[in-house]
Amino acid sequence: MNDSVSARPHKRPTLEDVGARAGVSRALVSIVMRGVPGASAETRERVLQVAAEMGYRPDARARLLASNSSPLLGVVFSQFGVFHLELLDGLYSTAEQLGCDVILSALTTHRDERRAVETLQDFRCDAVILLGPEGGTPVLAGRLPVTVVGWRVKDPAVDVVRSSDSQGARQAVDHLVDLGHTEIIHVDGGRGSVSVARRSSYRAAMRRNGLEPQVRASGGGFTQEDGVRAAQLLLQEPSLPTAIVAFNDDIAAGVLETFRAAGLQVPQAISIVGWNDSSLSRLPHLDLTTVRQDPNEMARLAVERSVERVTGAPVTDREVVLPTELIVRSSTGPPSKAAEDVLSQR
Repeated sequence: MNDSVSARPHKRPTLEDVGARAGVSRALVSIVMRGVPGASAETRERVLQVAAEMGYRPDARARLLASNSSPLLGVVFSQFGVFHLELLDGLYSTAEQLGCDVILSALTTHRDERRAVETLQDFRCDAVILLGPEGGTPVLAGRLPVTVVGWRVKDPAVDVVRSSDSQGARQAVDHLVDLGHTEIIHVDGGRGSVSVARRSSYRAAMRRNGLEPQVRASGGGFTQEDGVRAAQLLLQEPSLPTAIVAFNDDIAAGVLETFRAAGLQVPQAISIVGWNDSSLSRLPHLDLTTVRQDPNEMARLAVERSVERVTGAPVTDREVVLPTELIVRSSTGPPSKAAEDVLSQR
């Protein structure tokens, strides 16, 4: 039997294969893999060792279809920055704690929300969490419990977990103004709902500080490459701002690296503020001042809300808005005369 299994390296090992090699029945292997009583300690250890040697993995799809006890949560996510990866990690962690299973369905350039959602429907998900796309009413609104993470949705059938964009923008702009900056621009995130909210909040924060004539938003995006392109366009202009508030840490990192490559020091020549406090912002060579959102808390609330909807538990507030916190690091500082000299020599 050992030879027959090894002769088919591309065949996924089954319960029967594990049982045959361990010298026990398929039913006993199933008991061991499910972690339920019915097998001796010696047998359990032997089966688990054989399963590991053979690379056996339980068939999650079959288990999910056969189970009626664990809520199955579908997650639609996009490939937009480090922060989304941290949200996914938080979703998995909370789902495991609550005994839920998670199915992921990605958005890509050629795969829109409708296609991503169809995949989750095929798995008969009990509820859906959207980390993207940032748009209007989700296609599943009113048909399944839907929770969006990160932006506001007006539809009363959709739950929302997000951070306060207005508070975050105010913290970023106030910090820069306190340092002495007045020429502060915003490198935005494009046309998505979160980008629109942060752009509007930046403008409001500038007006609050009496800087409405200096309000200016520059096109950005989600990725470090988008930040590089935005910085390259700024470097072509006759003058630069003294400070930038970026849509996210990825954009801020791309801007910062591009300015440094052009011979401009940060923060001496220009101050840069990111958004999210992702792991990227904490890299020593970036050390970004940033507006902090808590991905673990956002993920926890999204999973808990989904479970509440599935189980019929009472829900008081459809929208949960979390506070932000400004994390000050070395990418911001007072505008300096030396910076003016450097910029005048460009």
